[in-house]
Amino acid sequence: MFKGFNRKAIEFMAELNAHNDKEWFEPRKQIYLDELYQPMKQLCDETAKPFLKIDGMMCKTGRIYSDPNYPPYRKYRENMWFIVKHEAWDWSKTPSLFFELSADGAVFGFKITHPSAPVMEKFRRQLVSDEALLKQIKSAERMGMALGGDDYKRPKPCDDSKLERFFLKKSLKLTVTLSADDEALYSPELPEMIIKAFKKLLPINELFEEFVREADAEKLAAKQAALEEMPKAPSEDFMW
Repeated sequence: MFKGFNRKAIEFMAELNAHNDKEWFEPRKQIYLDELYQPMKQLCDETAKPFLKIDGMMCKTGRIYSDPNYPPYRKYRENMWFIVKHEAWDWSKTPSLFFELSADGAVFGFKITHPSAPVMEKFRRQLVSDEALLKQIKSAERMGMALGGDDYKRPKPCDDSKLERFFLKKSLKLTVTLSADDEALYSPELPEMIIKAFKKLLPINELFEEFVREADAEKLAAKQAALEEMPKAPSEDFMW
């Protein structure tokens, strides 16, 4: 059962950022396991429980070891995380409910990091045609969630001033931030706080999941149509 993070976890992350090498980490590996990995896994298990009833939903706790996307001189990640999401081949292109812990504190909520252009186009069209989606986002913001994500260099044209800020986005986040001094991080009630936020964001997550599936189906249909339009080889032998 999750009892709250120990302040040693934040101290460990801060020191790791300054000493990101195997010589520093290995003698302190048990601190990582006891104060970071195990509590994070417990937090993931408790938080994900209500959402795993949804067909295709999964949860995963990350490890601190870096991957090929990290610079070679950074042996370990600067954050610990877990995600709750539908199973997917490319996680960055599909929506996730997530929690991340670093030396600065925690961030949790909804994100889609590298959505395809058709997915964001579907999002913009939905905003224009469906006021309910805008109300859902504003309701999340009233709960203290901040809109984030990367911006286009050239914003998409928008005739509605209420929607302009969304037309800037080529990726999307709605997140809650807790500083390292926030007592909620060290409380056994943290799972309840995250679950409340995830439930608020679940309809948005599921809508983006639908957008991804539609975009994938449209891409496959276009590919099949292009193949059908290609010149066919003659059905009988003949001299070229």
